[in-house]
Amino acid sequence: MGPSSLTGKSSARQRGKRLSSGWDGRIPPLLRDLLPLFFFPVMIFYQEMVVKVWAFGTLFNRGTWFTLLFSAALGILFDLACCPLKKRGRVRLARVLACLVTVWMMVQTVYYTIFRMFMTVYSVGTAGKIWTFWRDILDGLAKAWLPLILLVLPVVLLFWKGRAVLTERRVKKRTMGLLAAFAVVFHLLALLSINLSASGGISPAYLYHQEFIPDLSVSNFGVMTTLRLDVGRLLGLGGSGVPESETTPPPATPSPTQPQTSPDPEASPTPTPVVYGPNVMEVDLGALAAEGGDETLRKMAAYFGSREPTMQNEYTGLFEGKNLIWFTAEGFSRFAVDEEVTPTLYKLANSGFVFENFYNPLWWVSTSDGEYVATTSLIPKSGVWSMYVSGSNNMYFAMGNQLRALGYDTRAYHNHTYNYYRRDVSHPNLGYVYKGLGNGLDVKATWPESDLEMMELTLPEYVGEEPFHAYYMTVSGHMNYTFIGNTMATKHRNEVGYEDHSENFRAYLACQMELDRALEYTLNYLEEAGVLEDTVIVLSADHYPYGLSQEVLDELNGGPLDMRFDVYRSTLILWCADMEESVTVTKPCSSLDILPTLSNLFGLEYDSRLLMGRDILSDSPALVVLSDRSFITDLGRYDSQADHFTPNEGVEVPEGYVVSTLKQVNDMFSYSRLVLEQDFYGKLGLTHDTP
Repeated sequence: MGPSSLTGKSSARQRGKRLSSGWDGRIPPLLRDLLPLFFFPVMIFYQEMVVKVWAFGTLFNRGTWFTLLFSAALGILFDLACCPLKKRGRVRLARVLACLVTVWMMVQTVYYTIFRMFMTVYSVGTAGKIWTFWRDILDGLAKAWLPLILLVLPVVLLFWKGRAVLTERRVKKRTMGLLAAFAVVFHLLALLSINLSASGGISPAYLYHQEFIPDLSVSNFGVMTTLRLDVGRLLGLGGSGVPESETTPPPATPSPTQPQTSPDPEASPTPTPVVYGPNVMEVDLGALAAEGGDETLRKMAAYFGSREPTMQNEYTGLFEGKNLIWFTAEGFSRFAVDEEVTPTLYKLANSGFVFENFYNPLWWVSTSDGEYVATTSLIPKSGVWSMYVSGSNNMYFAMGNQLRALGYDTRAYHNHTYNYYRRDVSHPNLGYVYKGLGNGLDVKATWPESDLEMMELTLPEYVGEEPFHAYYMTVSGHMNYTFIGNTMATKHRNEVGYEDHSENFRAYLACQMELDRALEYTLNYLEEAGVLEDTVIVLSADHYPYGLSQEVLDELNGGPLDMRFDVYRSTLILWCADMEESVTVTKPCSSLDILPTLSNLFGLEYDSRLLMGRDILSDSPALVVLSDRSFITDLGRYDSQADHFTPNEGVEVPEGYVVSTLKQVNDMFSYSRLVLEQDFYGKLGLTHDTP
């Protein structure tokens, strides 16, 4: 190598230094130190926007500003954590932090893709058997491939060009102090913006300070801030115990049999109308509200005492003394009711009571929360497994406890792992002798297991022990809806028909055929035992089949399906063979209303004020609530994400109706949570006299 080569290299280095010096010379020294520290704020905000677009289909909404500010504050904190280290340590820590954030973003993306909701920290800590559903996880990964690739790009950049995207120098103390100030300013600016947005029923201030609603929290504040709020609530550091507004003191408790009016039959030649009393119990909420002591219990007593009870009606006691078999059916929907493919489901859904506007909202813990809503008429608490938590509470109004007190043989069954979602804790507390796969129900361990086999094994255990009540959580309708890896779909592949439709369409119906055959077997068994006309059959879903893509749902619907409301419209079966004619119900109703409706039909003594649902057959106004506080009434629909109410055609909406209804909805969520947290029925001293 000659002198000219050395000279050339030296000149090149000098030119590089001059160029670098020239560039640096155009940037103030402090800004030059700060520029490389923008990586984390930019990365986090970018990833938040990827998740937002994937989950909500929008890049800009009212929450984008809050998400930007929180992302900047958190990103700067990550920078501060890296700054004191030497360059190699700085790069390593930066990569670790970037990987942790990215993994959580990816987990939430896949979880939302599968379940149409975001995972809570509590679910992470209690998901020991999640790998049972490895097929669902693989399917979620396959569907979410695009956002997953976009999310991982910043990490790839950091591993590839880590030393280039991070600062070369050790950061000065002055710069670190300025960074800390920026982090505080961004966070305070976010809080100020949120507190200034306090108007409306579900304002950003309400979401941040009062109630934890995961989907709306992610939409408004981002994934990482939602994680912080979630952890804070688990540690008891956030959220108020009771709603801030005061509740009207309760009126005197009416007697369960006291009529509202009693017309004089001699005053008019018309027949004396039947006058019904309220469905209430002799619970002195007024006294509890007036007592000193626990402020939360006083407010709860005042709230429940001020609620309007539902009235007894012409259907009160219609099924008194009858047997009850109640199914919560995995992934069931109105799309599973087909006259040719599922004739038993079709028969039951179109006779007995026919509910034309029944909804099955999707809750945070999907199947478990779906069971909780139907069996307790309470809204689940977000962030926990409410059914499991209720296992240590007084669940006085659960159908198992109510009917067992009347001498019924009460049993519950699940044809998958018996302790999944800890049903081995919750279901005995609901009043049942409980069996599942692994603790006495010896169904063949396939995936999913057979509903028909479950009925064949269990019906002989209680039929003949009248009166009886059996509760079932089925599993044959579980995703994935393909003919590979789904035993029930494969079993009925050659029977399902619809050859010109997609595999997912056909596989979904094939799964539901197993439920149909289980019901057919049940009816035949009851008829042979001579108790069919003395047995009521109830069936609703835990949730809609979220394992199906939008395209397949549209295919099942026969056209585009509204994913905000109509995707939750389902079928409630409430049937008894001795009903001489069907009863059509057009009122909007939901799974929250099943328990009070059954309690009235069976003539049970219950207090309708203490349940969040309403007897569908009463004259109470319709109210269907979704997990994000959207609602449906006789007058229209409120979309909480758009903060917009759409009236039904030809309906005049009274002034203040939306605000007052939304206040009612928010109270339902808050006080349902408090019933669970406070064991309110236990505090009221409700007890059954068991025979």
